[in-house]
Amino acid sequence: MDSRKKIVIAGGSGFLGEAMAKYFLAKGYEVLIIARQNPQYSEKIQYAQWDGKTLSTWAKQLENATALINMAGKSVNCRYNEANKRQIYDSRLHTTRILGEAIGQCQNPPLVWLNSSSATIYRHALDRPMDEPKGEIGTGFSVDVCQQWEAEFNNASTPHTRKVILRTAIVLGKSGSVFPYLLHIVRLGWGGRQGNGKQMFSWIHLEDFNRAVHYLIDNEALSGVFNLSSPNPVSNQMLMQSLRQKGKFWLGLPAETWMVRLGAWLIGSEAELLLKSRWVLPTRLLESGFQFNYPNLDLALDELLT
Repeated sequence: MDSRKKIVIAGGSGFLGEAMAKYFLAKGYEVLIIARQNPQYSEKIQYAQWDGKTLSTWAKQLENATALINMAGKSVNCRYNEANKRQIYDSRLHTTRILGEAIGQCQNPPLVWLNSSSATIYRHALDRPMDEPKGEIGTGFSVDVCQQWEAEFNNASTPHTRKVILRTAIVLGKSGSVFPYLLHIVRLGWGGRQGNGKQMFSWIHLEDFNRAVHYLIDNEALSGVFNLSSPNPVSNQMLMQSLRQKGKFWLGLPAETWMVRLGAWLIGSEAELLLKSRWVLPTRLLESGFQFNYPNLDLALDELLT
Protein backbone atom coordinates (compact mmCIF):
# COMPACT_ATOMS: atom_id res chain seq x y z
CA MET A 1 0.00 0.00 0.00
CA ASP A 2 1.41 3.41 -1.01
CA SER A 3 1.73 5.81 1.94
CA ARG A 4 1.45 9.04 -0.03
CA LYS A 5 -1.04 11.56 1.38
CA LYS A 6 -1.04 14.51 -1.02
CA ILE A 7 -3.97 15.78 -3.10
CA VAL A 8 -3.48 18.32 -5.90
CA ILE A 9 -6.61 20.09 -7.14
CA ALA A 10 -6.34 21.96 -10.43
CA GLY A 11 -8.84 24.78 -10.77
CA GLY A 12 -9.80 24.31 -7.15
CA SER A 13 -11.13 27.81 -6.50
CA GLY A 14 -14.80 27.04 -7.11
CA PHE A 15 -17.61 25.47 -5.09
CA LEU A 16 -16.50 21.86 -5.57
CA GLY A 17 -12.81 22.65 -5.33
CA GLU A 18 -13.28 24.31 -1.96
CA ALA A 19 -15.43 21.46 -0.70
CA MET A 20 -12.88 18.82 -1.74
CA ALA A 21 -9.94 20.80 -0.36
CA LYS A 22 -11.55 21.08 3.06
CA TYR A 23 -12.70 17.45 2.98
CA PHE A 24 -9.24 16.03 2.24
CA LEU A 25 -7.57 18.41 4.67
CA ALA A 26 -9.84 17.06 7.40
CA LYS A 27 -8.86 13.52 6.37
CA GLY A 28 -5.19 14.28 7.05
CA TYR A 29 -4.03 14.92 3.49
CA GLU A 30 -1.65 17.61 2.35
CA VAL A 31 -3.73 19.69 -0.08
CA LEU A 32 -2.42 21.90 -2.88
CA ILE A 33 -4.59 24.04 -5.15
CA ILE A 34 -3.24 25.23 -8.49
CA ALA A 35 -5.38 28.02 -9.90
CA ARG A 36 -5.28 31.56 -11.25
CA GLN A 37 -5.99 33.09 -7.85
CA ASN A 38 -5.43 31.93 -4.29
CA PRO A 39 -8.89 31.12 -2.89
CA GLN A 40 -7.52 31.37 0.68
CA TYR A 41 -9.89 28.76 2.09
CA SER A 42 -7.46 27.86 4.84
CA GLU A 43 -3.89 28.73 5.72
CA LYS A 44 -3.26 24.98 5.88
CA ILE A 45 -4.08 24.57 2.17
CA GLN A 46 -1.14 25.25 -0.14
CA TYR A 47 -1.43 27.24 -3.34
CA ALA A 48 0.47 27.53 -6.62
CA GLN A 49 -0.47 30.03 -9.31
CA TRP A 50 -1.40 28.70 -12.74
CA ASP A 51 -2.86 30.53 -15.70
CA GLY A 52 -4.41 27.34 -17.06
CA LYS A 53 -2.47 27.76 -20.30
CA THR A 54 1.22 27.11 -19.68
CA LEU A 55 3.46 24.51 -18.12
CA SER A 56 5.71 26.04 -15.45
CA THR A 57 7.21 25.44 -12.01
CA TRP A 58 3.87 24.33 -10.52
CA ALA A 59 4.29 21.05 -12.40
CA LYS A 60 6.92 19.93 -9.87
CA GLN A 61 4.19 19.87 -7.25
CA LEU A 62 2.71 16.78 -8.89
CA GLU A 63 5.70 14.69 -7.82
CA ASN A 64 4.71 12.02 -5.29
CA ALA A 65 1.06 13.12 -5.20
CA THR A 66 -1.60 10.61 -4.27
CA ALA A 67 -4.04 12.15 -6.71
CA LEU A 68 -4.46 14.97 -9.19
CA ILE A 69 -8.07 16.15 -9.46
CA ASN A 70 -8.83 18.45 -12.38
CA MET A 71 -11.79 20.78 -11.81
CA ALA A 72 -10.63 23.57 -14.13
CA GLY A 73 -13.15 25.05 -16.53
CA LYS A 74 -15.23 28.16 -17.12
CA SER A 75 -18.71 27.91 -15.61
CA VAL A 76 -21.42 26.80 -18.04
CA ASN A 77 -23.90 29.06 -16.25
CA CYS A 78 -23.67 31.70 -18.94
CA ARG A 79 -25.09 32.58 -22.36
CA TYR A 80 -23.78 30.28 -25.07
CA ASN A 81 -22.52 32.98 -27.39
CA GLU A 82 -19.44 32.34 -29.49
CA ALA A 83 -17.01 34.02 -27.08
CA ASN A 84 -18.29 32.08 -24.08
CA LYS A 85 -18.35 28.84 -26.03
CA ARG A 86 -14.71 29.24 -26.97
CA GLN A 87 -13.76 29.96 -23.36
CA ILE A 88 -15.72 26.91 -22.18
CA TYR A 89 -13.87 24.69 -24.66
CA ASP A 90 -10.42 26.19 -24.12
CA SER A 91 -10.62 26.26 -20.33
CA ARG A 92 -11.23 22.51 -20.35
CA LEU A 93 -9.23 21.19 -23.27
CA HIS A 94 -6.07 23.26 -22.77
CA THR A 95 -5.85 22.62 -19.04
CA THR A 96 -6.38 18.88 -19.47
CA ARG A 97 -3.71 18.69 -22.17
CA ILE A 98 -1.19 20.60 -20.05
CA LEU A 99 -1.88 18.49 -16.97
CA GLY A 100 -1.19 15.39 -19.04
CA GLU A 101 2.13 16.89 -20.14
CA ALA A 102 2.99 17.75 -16.53
CA ILE A 103 2.32 14.19 -15.39
CA GLY A 104 4.52 12.95 -18.23
CA GLN A 105 7.46 14.95 -16.85
CA CYS A 106 7.19 13.53 -13.34
CA GLN A 107 9.72 11.06 -11.99
CA ASN A 108 7.10 9.91 -9.45
CA PRO A 109 3.76 10.88 -11.00
CA PRO A 110 0.41 10.97 -9.18
CA LEU A 111 -1.04 7.53 -8.53
CA VAL A 112 -4.38 8.57 -10.02
CA TRP A 113 -5.70 11.42 -12.14
CA LEU A 114 -9.39 12.23 -11.82
CA ASN A 115 -10.77 14.54 -14.49
CA SER A 116 -14.11 16.32 -14.43
CA SER A 117 -16.81 15.75 -16.98
CA SER A 118 -20.57 16.06 -16.68
CA ALA A 119 -23.66 13.86 -16.61
CA THR A 120 -25.06 16.16 -19.28
CA ILE A 121 -23.04 14.14 -21.80
CA TYR A 122 -25.99 11.74 -22.02
CA ARG A 123 -28.99 12.45 -24.21
CA HIS A 124 -32.20 14.14 -23.07
CA ALA A 125 -33.84 11.08 -21.52
CA LEU A 126 -37.51 10.66 -20.64
CA ASP A 127 -37.85 6.98 -21.55
CA ARG A 128 -35.12 5.30 -19.48
CA PRO A 129 -32.12 6.08 -17.28
CA MET A 130 -28.57 6.40 -18.58
CA ASP A 131 -25.61 4.64 -16.95
CA GLU A 132 -22.00 3.94 -17.88
CA PRO A 133 -22.55 0.61 -19.71
CA LYS A 134 -25.75 1.48 -21.59
CA GLY A 135 -26.02 5.26 -21.61
CA GLU A 136 -26.50 7.00 -24.96
CA ILE A 137 -24.43 10.09 -25.72
CA GLY A 138 -26.52 13.10 -26.70
CA THR A 139 -26.01 15.93 -29.18
CA GLY A 140 -25.52 19.68 -28.98
CA PHE A 141 -22.97 22.10 -27.58
CA SER A 142 -22.83 20.88 -23.97
CA VAL A 143 -22.47 17.27 -25.07
CA ASP A 144 -19.75 18.14 -27.55
CA VAL A 145 -17.80 19.95 -24.83
CA CYS A 146 -17.90 16.83 -22.65
CA GLN A 147 -16.94 14.53 -25.51
CA GLN A 148 -13.93 16.63 -26.51
CA TRP A 149 -12.94 17.05 -22.85
CA GLU A 150 -13.00 13.31 -22.24
CA ALA A 151 -11.18 12.63 -25.51
CA GLU A 152 -8.40 15.04 -24.52
CA PHE A 153 -8.10 13.24 -21.18
CA ASN A 154 -8.12 9.78 -22.74
CA ASN A 155 -5.46 10.81 -25.28
CA ALA A 156 -3.00 11.82 -22.55
CA SER A 157 -0.29 9.21 -22.13
CA THR A 158 0.13 8.49 -18.42
CA PRO A 159 1.25 4.86 -18.20
CA HIS A 160 2.03 5.05 -14.49
CA THR A 161 -1.05 7.03 -13.47
CA ARG A 162 -4.52 5.51 -13.23
CA LYS A 163 -7.21 7.63 -14.90
CA VAL A 164 -10.82 8.25 -13.85
CA ILE A 165 -13.50 10.36 -15.53
CA LEU A 166 -16.08 11.96 -13.23
CA ARG A 167 -19.42 12.40 -14.99
CA THR A 168 -20.96 14.45 -12.21
CA ALA A 169 -24.63 15.26 -11.79
CA ILE A 170 -25.91 18.42 -10.07
CA VAL A 171 -24.16 18.65 -6.69
CA LEU A 172 -26.38 19.85 -3.86
CA GLY A 173 -24.69 21.78 -1.07
CA LYS A 174 -25.81 24.45 1.37
CA SER A 175 -23.88 27.20 -0.37
CA GLY A 176 -22.29 27.91 -3.72
CA SER A 177 -24.40 25.44 -5.68
CA VAL A 178 -27.74 25.21 -7.44
CA PHE A 179 -29.49 24.44 -4.14
CA PRO A 180 -29.50 28.02 -2.75
CA TYR A 181 -30.90 29.21 -6.10
CA LEU A 182 -33.72 26.66 -6.04
CA LEU A 183 -34.50 27.49 -2.43
CA HIS A 184 -34.62 31.18 -3.28
CA ILE A 185 -37.18 30.80 -6.05
CA VAL A 186 -39.28 28.52 -3.82
CA ARG A 187 -39.29 31.20 -1.12
CA LEU A 188 -40.46 33.72 -3.70
CA GLY A 189 -43.48 31.54 -4.43
CA TRP A 190 -42.22 30.17 -7.76
CA GLY A 191 -41.70 26.67 -6.45
CA GLY A 192 -43.85 24.87 -8.97
CA ARG A 193 -42.69 22.76 -11.89
CA GLN A 194 -40.36 24.28 -14.48
CA GLY A 195 -41.46 23.61 -18.04
CA ASN A 196 -43.68 20.53 -18.07
CA GLY A 197 -41.95 19.20 -14.96
CA LYS A 198 -41.34 15.78 -16.50
CA GLN A 199 -37.62 16.31 -17.11
CA MET A 200 -35.50 14.21 -14.78
CA PHE A 201 -33.17 15.79 -12.24
CA SER A 202 -30.07 13.78 -11.40
CA TRP A 203 -28.26 15.00 -8.33
CA ILE A 204 -25.75 14.06 -5.62
CA HIS A 205 -25.32 15.43 -2.11
CA LEU A 206 -22.02 17.27 -1.61
CA GLU A 207 -20.96 14.88 1.13
CA ASP A 208 -21.48 11.87 -1.12
CA PHE A 209 -19.65 13.63 -3.95
CA ASN A 210 -16.57 14.06 -1.75
CA ARG A 211 -16.86 10.51 -0.42
CA ALA A 212 -17.17 9.10 -3.94
CA VAL A 213 -14.06 10.97 -5.11
CA HIS A 214 -12.16 9.66 -2.08
CA TYR A 215 -13.46 6.14 -2.75
CA LEU A 216 -12.24 6.27 -6.35
CA ILE A 217 -8.83 7.47 -5.21
CA ASP A 218 -8.48 4.68 -2.67
CA ASN A 219 -9.67 1.81 -4.87
CA GLU A 220 -6.79 1.04 -7.20
CA ALA A 221 -8.80 -1.38 -9.34
CA LEU A 222 -11.25 1.33 -10.46
CA SER A 223 -10.62 3.33 -13.62
CA GLY A 224 -12.53 4.77 -16.55
CA VAL A 225 -15.92 6.49 -16.50
CA PHE A 226 -17.99 6.85 -13.33
CA ASN A 227 -21.32 8.62 -12.94
CA LEU A 228 -21.32 10.61 -9.71
CA SER A 229 -25.04 10.82 -9.05
CA SER A 230 -27.58 9.61 -6.54
CA PRO A 231 -29.18 6.22 -7.33
CA ASN A 232 -32.59 7.92 -7.04
CA PRO A 233 -33.05 10.81 -9.48
CA VAL A 234 -36.40 12.58 -9.45
CA SER A 235 -38.53 14.52 -11.89
CA ASN A 236 -38.39 18.30 -11.82
CA GLN A 237 -41.97 18.32 -10.54
CA MET A 238 -41.06 16.00 -7.67
CA LEU A 239 -37.95 18.07 -6.89
CA MET A 240 -39.92 21.28 -6.56
CA GLN A 241 -42.71 19.60 -4.61
CA SER A 242 -40.22 18.13 -2.14
CA LEU A 243 -38.53 21.50 -1.70
CA ARG A 244 -41.87 23.13 -0.93
CA GLN A 245 -42.91 20.44 1.53
CA LYS A 246 -39.60 20.22 3.36
CA GLY A 247 -39.28 23.99 3.56
CA LYS A 248 -42.96 24.46 4.45
CA PHE A 249 -43.60 26.78 1.53
CA TRP A 250 -47.16 26.22 0.41
CA LEU A 251 -47.34 28.50 -2.65
CA GLY A 252 -45.67 27.02 -5.72
CA LEU A 253 -46.44 28.79 -8.99
CA PRO A 254 -45.24 26.93 -12.10
CA ALA A 255 -42.87 28.41 -14.66
CA GLU A 256 -43.93 27.52 -18.19
CA THR A 257 -41.26 26.76 -20.75
CA TRP A 258 -41.39 30.21 -22.30
CA MET A 259 -41.00 31.75 -18.84
CA VAL A 260 -37.93 29.60 -18.12
CA ARG A 261 -36.39 30.64 -21.43
CA LEU A 262 -37.11 34.32 -20.79
CA GLY A 263 -35.79 34.12 -17.24
CA ALA A 264 -32.60 32.41 -18.37
CA TRP A 265 -32.07 35.10 -21.01
CA LEU A 266 -32.60 37.88 -18.46
CA ILE A 267 -30.00 36.48 -16.04
CA GLY A 268 -27.49 35.64 -18.78
CA SER A 269 -27.86 31.88 -18.62
CA GLU A 270 -29.34 29.04 -20.71
CA ALA A 271 -32.75 27.37 -20.26
CA GLU A 272 -31.14 23.99 -21.03
CA LEU A 273 -29.72 23.94 -17.51
CA LEU A 274 -33.28 23.57 -16.16
CA LEU A 275 -35.15 21.93 -19.03
CA LYS A 276 -32.86 19.12 -20.16
CA SER A 277 -33.86 15.74 -18.75
CA ARG A 278 -30.79 14.26 -17.06
CA TRP A 279 -31.73 10.74 -15.99
CA VAL A 280 -28.48 9.22 -14.78
CA LEU A 281 -27.64 6.24 -12.56
CA PRO A 282 -24.31 5.46 -10.80
CA THR A 283 -24.19 1.79 -11.84
CA ARG A 284 -20.42 1.35 -11.65
CA LEU A 285 -20.15 2.98 -8.21
CA LEU A 286 -22.91 0.77 -6.83
CA GLU A 287 -21.51 -2.41 -8.38
CA SER A 288 -18.08 -1.66 -6.90
CA GLY A 289 -19.58 -1.47 -3.40
CA PHE A 290 -19.91 2.28 -2.77
CA GLN A 291 -22.70 3.17 -0.34
CA PHE A 292 -24.43 6.55 -0.40
CA ASN A 293 -25.12 8.43 2.84
CA TYR A 294 -27.86 10.35 1.04
CA PRO A 295 -29.36 7.94 -1.52
CA ASN A 296 -32.72 9.71 -1.79
CA LEU A 297 -33.82 13.33 -2.02
CA ASP A 298 -35.75 13.46 1.27
CA LEU A 299 -32.63 12.53 3.25
CA ALA A 300 -30.56 15.07 1.35
CA LEU A 301 -33.07 17.89 1.86
CA ASP A 302 -33.40 17.12 5.56
CA GLU A 303 -29.68 17.74 5.93
CA LEU A 304 -29.47 20.71 3.56
CA LEU A 305 -32.32 22.55 5.28
CA THR A 306 -30.87 22.25 8.80
